[in-house]
Amino acid sequence: MSQSATISDASVGAPIPLKEILPWAVFAGLLFILAMYFVGVEEGATSIFNGMYVHEFVHDGRHLLGFPCH
Repeated sequence: MSQSATISDASVGAPIPLKEILPWAVFAGLLFILAMYFVGVEEGATSIFNGMYVHEFVHDGRHLLGFPCH
């Protein structure tokens, strides 16, 4: 039981350059902001869509994230 494992240079990947990560990070950030808008703000006077359909669709998520709604 005295076997040792070594990590070769071939198994360690090269770091990903920032300019390849940045567009995906911006895209993910925009999706997050859009989701937070619909869950947190889409209601009443500030709503984009008429009716309460979006509010009812994300209602449980609002409570889960701590947004008051009624």
